[in-house]
Amino acid sequence: MKTVCQVCMHHCALEPGQTGLCRARKNEDGEIICENYGWITALALDPIEKKPLYEFHRGSTILSVGSYGCNLRCPFCQNHEISMTDRGTLDAEYMFPRELAETALTWKKEKRVENIGVAYTYNEPLVGWEFVRDTARLVREYGMQNVLVTNGTAGLETLEELLPWIDAMNIDLKGFREAYYRKLGGDLETVKAFIARSVESCHVELTTLIVPGENDSLEDMEAQAKWISGLCPSIPLHINRFFPRYRMRDREATDVGQLYRLAGTAEKYLEKVYVGN
Repeated sequence: MKTVCQVCMHHCALEPGQTGLCRARKNEDGEIICENYGWITALALDPIEKKPLYEFHRGSTILSVGSYGCNLRCPFCQNHEISMTDRGTLDAEYMFPRELAETALTWKKEKRVENIGVAYTYNEPLVGWEFVRDTARLVREYGMQNVLVTNGTAGLETLEELLPWIDAMNIDLKGFREAYYRKLGGDLETVKAFIARSVESCHVELTTLIVPGENDSLEDMEAQAKWISGLCPSIPLHINRFFPRYRMRDREATDVGQLYRLAGTAEKYLEKVYVGN
C-alpha cells in the first residue's frame, strides 16, 4: 500500500521500500521515515555572512552541516553533488544529534573562532527536518543558536515543528513567477506562505539568485520587493550573481550592471538590499 509523504507540496505517494523525489525520505513498512537522518556529508566552520546572513551576529562563525537530498531540481545548483543524489553514492559519516551539538559546543569554547551554534545548510535541510529538530533542541540547551538555510519549499506543519528551535533563516526566494518555480520543480505560493510564517517567529533574510533570461526582469523584482515589503520592509534581500554550473553552463554569468539595476528597483521598497557574488 502506498503512503503519502506530507513534508512538501510534492506529496510523494510511495510504495513500501520506495524513496521520494527528494531521495531522503522513504516508505518503510508503511511509515515515511527520514532516511538521511544523521548522515553528514559536509561539516565546516563558516562565517555567518556566507549563509548569507548580514544582519544576524555579523562577524561571528557558525558550524555548518549538510546531509543529502533536495525536493527541487534547480539546474544551477552549486551543491548538486550532495543535493541531487542518495546515500548509496556518497561518502557520508553518521553523527547522532548530541554528537553534533557537542561538536558545536567544543568550537564555541574555542575563543579564536567564536562559534555561535549550528547552521543546517548545503543540501535542503527540510527533507530531513527530524534530524534538524532533534539537534536544534540540544544546541539550544547548550546556549547556542540555530540557523536554517532553506528553499522554503515545505508545508507549514513541517515548519511549525522547527520554529521553536530556529533563531534565524536564510530562505531562497528563487523568483516571483509561478512558471519559473514550476521549471525548478517547486511552487511559489508554498514558499511565500513559508516566508510569511517564518518572519513572525525568527530573524529572516532572503536570497534571490539572478539567472539571465529567467528571473532577471525589473518587473519581476518590483513585484517581489513590493510583496516582501508588505511583510516587513526591513527584511534583508540578497541579490546574487549566477555563474554557469551543473546543468546550466549554456549561458554567461549575470551582468553586474543588471544586478545593480535590480537592487535599485528593490531599494524602492526595502531598507536592506545586498548585491553578492
